Amino acid sequence: MADPQSNARLRADAGAPTSGVIHVRTRLTADFTVISNALAQRRGSAVTVGVAVYILSLPTGTPVSIAALCEHFTEGEILISRALRELEEAGYLERRRERLSTGQIRTRTYFYDVPGGDPDPDGPPEPPKPRRPRKQPAAATATPASATAQEAVHTPAQSEAEAPIPLADAAPQAVAVLAALRRIDRRLILSEKEAARLAPAVAQWLAAGVGASQITELLTAGLPDNFLARPAAILAFRLRETPLPAPPPSAHPVERPAAVLPFQTCDGCERAFRASAPGHCRDCRSRDCLRAAG
Repeated sequence: MADPQSNARLRADAGAPTSGVIHVRTRLTADFTVISNALAQRRGSAVTVGVAVYILSLPTGTPVSIAALCEHFTEGEILISRALRELEEAGYLERRRERLSTGQIRTRTYFYDVPGGDPDPDGPPEPPKPRRPRKQPAAATATPASATAQEAVHTPAQSEAEAPIPLADAAPQAVAVLAALRRIDRRLILSEKEAARLAPAVAQWLAAGVGASQITELLTAGLPDNFLARPAAILAFRLRETPLPAPPPSAHPVERPAAVLPFQTCDGCERAFRASAPGHCRDCRSRDCLRAAG
């Protein structure tokens, strides 16, 4: 007699979910990164989480400037800059300007597994606490170009982290240019804090001889249909990256040198002299005047 058979589905494993993700785990012994759930499950931008995971997977000393990250990711500078700013505000990322023994200033980037957490006792030593910078003469605080090229490039996230000047202290003409942008594009609405942060860059353009109407055209021409960042971030990028236009031509006419007169032969002494028409030279004219007076 044949064994009884059934068309019923096999019983599911106890505890297996009936919907949702089912993890297929593989025990890794090399080339893996430990990430906290608080970071991996962070609500918000997926770009921010992706940038954080990528930075955590890099060896110590790898450049993580915006230019370096843009070479790895397909996202542009604005999204990468916003991701770094969000990580900095959340306490995962910290930028410090530190002075070397040679007097050069470098910007070092520290990334924390857990914001405010204690460092691993078996890991690298805790980075030094930032010290309050002293006031130095202008010549001593200048950063050599070679130092900035070796470390992370200054980004919009860095400039926005600095405390802006009060709006009342900003150049009035620069603030007026920024406030008038919403007349061209109603999306370009800036807060007082954003206007105060952008005003110094606009003032530099004005000081370079660029007119207010020309600045408005450069900042509003060819804007995308959909903004992926705050209008202030887009304006900051254009003020920083757009080449300064050539200064307008000078209003004062350029004095041209006088035309060189041709040589003439004196009718009296046959000496060569410069004049517009034939005649007598200066000496012969002087003698003629003396004879007439005598």
